[in-house]
Amino acid sequence: MFSPAFTHSLKPFPEKITQEEIQLLVFEDSAHYLSPYSVQAQSLTIKLPDSRVESYTRLENSKYQNSEIKYGPYENLPPFSYTPIIVHFESNHPFAVAKELVREIEISHWGNVQVTDNYDMVHEGSEIKGEFSRLDFQARPHQRGASAIKNLIASLPPRAHSVYYRDEIGNISTSRLWGDLKKTELIIEPRYPMFGGWRTAFTIGYGLPLGDFLFESEGKRFLNISFGSPINDIVVDTLIVKVVLPEGSQFVSVSAPFPVTHWKETKFSHLDVVGRPVIVLQKTNVVPEYNQYFQVYYKFSSISMLREPMMLISGFVLFFVACIIYTHLDMSISKSSPSYLAKLQWEEVLSTIQQIEKLINKCLAVQDRLEGSLRDLSRTGDVQACKAARKSADSTLKELSKEVRSLVSFLQASPQAGHILPKVEELVVKERELEDKLMIKHTTVVDCYEKRVAGREVENRIASQQQKIALLRQEVDDLLEFIYEL
Repeated sequence: MFSPAFTHSLKPFPEKITQEEIQLLVFEDSAHYLSPYSVQAQSLTIKLPDSRVESYTRLENSKYQNSEIKYGPYENLPPFSYTPIIVHFESNHPFAVAKELVREIEISHWGNVQVTDNYDMVHEGSEIKGEFSRLDFQARPHQRGASAIKNLIASLPPRAHSVYYRDEIGNISTSRLWGDLKKTELIIEPRYPMFGGWRTAFTIGYGLPLGDFLFESEGKRFLNISFGSPINDIVVDTLIVKVVLPEGSQFVSVSAPFPVTHWKETKFSHLDVVGRPVIVLQKTNVVPEYNQYFQVYYKFSSISMLREPMMLISGFVLFFVACIIYTHLDMSISKSSPSYLAKLQWEEVLSTIQQIEKLINKCLAVQDRLEGSLRDLSRTGDVQACKAARKSADSTLKELSKEVRSLVSFLQASPQAGHILPKVEELVVKERELEDKLMIKHTTVVDCYEKRVAGREVENRIASQQQKIALLRQEVDDLLEFIYEL
């Protein structure tokens, strides 16, 4: 049985006060208990939180003493007797009201019950007027903000773990947490002191051991957990409790010690297929007296616990099997298709061009050695060694030239080489011209040495040839770079 409790019965008067003023409240009721029957004797006692009273309705047999106002006793009252009374008194107790509280209780049969409370809270006491001074509040908090909400105390179940708390901006840094065998107490200081009319939204979350709240009875499992808000001295206008059961739960029912509105929903989370059944309970005007235990009964097969691990294992197995199949699967186009044949022909063209490039580089290397023999001649004067180098180079260049001509003939016969063939032919021609000019230069220098022509005269004779050689070498290098970038 619950003692009757009324919400929103006290009204602030005045409705707005400054930061340093005290909060005054008005209580209106009847000095006579409203009854459809005749009452032989009745009295009323109003206990106030403070000894200061601004005013109260004075009736016969009424008196005020030690923060209590007593009316009566009254005798032989007729049915429906009503005598209005008004009490105007001081109370700096803050009016913390959760306009909406959404509690989500998620059950995991792997050993945890996760609770998440989302608060939309407002201070419904006398609204503050004027500017708020944090300096005055910190200097004299009990005088310059006596009715403000300075902290909130949440009595969590014992063995609560992984406690977190945050508002819309982020973590609320100022807090204290301690616990014993009976409870875990969380003290939170909001980001700012809450005066009348101010509101805030924040979240409290924590985990609970599954064995402390989940039991079995008559072939069913049932969750036994408290209903109301764990925060002390708070009124909840609308309380919504969502109990998220494991996927595969069946035959769900609810047992509560008081009337509640409830319905079913479905929630999808990680690796869910058909979704998790959710029992939603709703109640309005919830006070701390409603923080009683309720039960949610359901059937759940232990085999269903293996569903998600098997899905993960199957997913990994399928992934690795797909990788193995992909690495061994021939994804190429049919070998008889025109596109596949064209691809093969282009690969042959590229291979041929690379061979021509290598042969041209070998020719350039032979020409560099031939140039080196001329430098050795100027240093040693050994004409016979220079002629031998010329003979060896001439033989090597002829062999390389024969190979180049064979590869160029292949390119000329391939339709895939049409756009690159002119550059390759130009490269071969320029390299041949470079080779001819270098041979003429070599012959000229050797003849001059045999006839003992002066060094200055030799340079004059080969000057024009040297310029043409340098120009041709640059053109050959440019063409090689162009072909290399294919």
